[in-house]
Amino acid sequence: MRDWWHVIKLNNIHTKLLATYVLLTTLGTSLMASYILWSFHTYIMRTRQADLENWTMALSESAADALAEQNLQQVEILVQRYGAPQNVALRIFNQQGRLLATSDPQGDKKVTNWYTVPGIKEALQNRSQQGLSKGVLSNEDRLYISKPIVRNGKLLGVVRMSITLHQFQSQFAKVIWSVLGTLSVTILLCALISSRFARSLSKPIETMRNFAIRLGSGHFGDKLDICENNELDQLAAELNRMSERLASLDQERRAFLANVSHELRTPISNVQVTVDALRSGAYEEPELRDRFFLTIDNEIKRLSRLIHDLLDLGRLEAGVSQLEQQPVSLRGLINRAVSAMEPRMQAIGISAQVNVVDLVLQGDPERLLQAILNVLDNAIKHSLPNSQIFISGYNEGKLAVVKIQDQGTGISKKDLPRIFEQFYTTNPSRQGNGNGLGLAIAKRILEAHYGSITASSTVNQGATFTICLPLKPKTESA
Repeated sequence: MRDWWHVIKLNNIHTKLLATYVLLTTLGTSLMASYILWSFHTYIMRTRQADLENWTMALSESAADALAEQNLQQVEILVQRYGAPQNVALRIFNQQGRLLATSDPQGDKKVTNWYTVPGIKEALQNRSQQGLSKGVLSNEDRLYISKPIVRNGKLLGVVRMSITLHQFQSQFAKVIWSVLGTLSVTILLCALISSRFARSLSKPIETMRNFAIRLGSGHFGDKLDICENNELDQLAAELNRMSERLASLDQERRAFLANVSHELRTPISNVQVTVDALRSGAYEEPELRDRFFLTIDNEIKRLSRLIHDLLDLGRLEAGVSQLEQQPVSLRGLINRAVSAMEPRMQAIGISAQVNVVDLVLQGDPERLLQAILNVLDNAIKHSLPNSQIFISGYNEGKLAVVKIQDQGTGISKKDLPRIFEQFYTTNPSRQGNGNGLGLAIAKRILEAHYGSITASSTVNQGATFTICLPLKPKTESA
């Protein structure tokens, strides 16, 4: 059923694209054809009107000579000569509007009032008139011109000539049908071409839609292969990057859940085993009971630290942890961190050598202290007994740089890129009592302050962590 639905969707996209292309093609070609036909019709009409103008001008000169001499026979000859074609109607009137000569004597006998014929009244008022009207005795369209016959400023009569448009209209109708036929063939060809073009667009769009549906269903890591050499390639590349990122995030999520489950299961299991032992009679032995209670206390503290670190990390990644913004002395920050860790260092014979320039940062002092404590705690855990930890701080351009270097066994090249991941530990000998969240939290805190942290190491020569933080502008520190 779903496959049929996808086919319907694909056809729907294809149909919409095809309909759009065909409609645009039809609209464009129709407008172009209409403009060509209109231009052709206008040109022919103006040409015919110009011909009428030229004929009547020549005829009016000859008729003026005949009327001036009162030679009606010459007028009749002129009318018969110029009005001989069947599509031409020629009439000459005197100055009172009486018909003197006509190319259609039989038909014109039926006309009782020539003043109602278009152009006659205007010509008798010494005004030329031309245009399109129906025939005098028929219903066909004709072009006409009525022109006054004037000699020496005196109106001698009127000449009216008209031509039928029947032949032109028949020819124009054939042209229209030819254009419509050509237009239909053009639209059909464009429809076929548009169909292929629409399919070339709808198919990759449908492929990307199905790909997005698979991503939404949790099938991360799939790859979309589209080669269109247009914007669809860029979109496919972005979808592939999104798929890779979602696959990576999903893998991180699974690893995070597995690590959290493991880290939570261990202390809870230890507490459960200890409680069961106490219930089984170990409570009666004071020494064993005190040792079990100490185990329970340690595991509960470990579980509390883990939950606190998880909540801390979650707030930092979600961006809901509110950071204070105030001037912070870098030297004071390092001194606080060293003082807090001094009892631990003395217990295992580790000393700290501090050389920090007094610089002013802008940020949350407690959060920055937490980040430095986490890095320093990592250095202490991985230092060899009776060794030193070197802490230096200086400015480099607009950045404050802090380096914390231990004299431990170092970090292998394989582990170095992953030490800031959640719950990641390099090897069992370096796990200590940590949960693998300290460096991840430090990284998130420093990034929230627009800083960074990197690590470098040489095996058996220790590791160096480099922290970069933006300095407070001098105008603000002043």
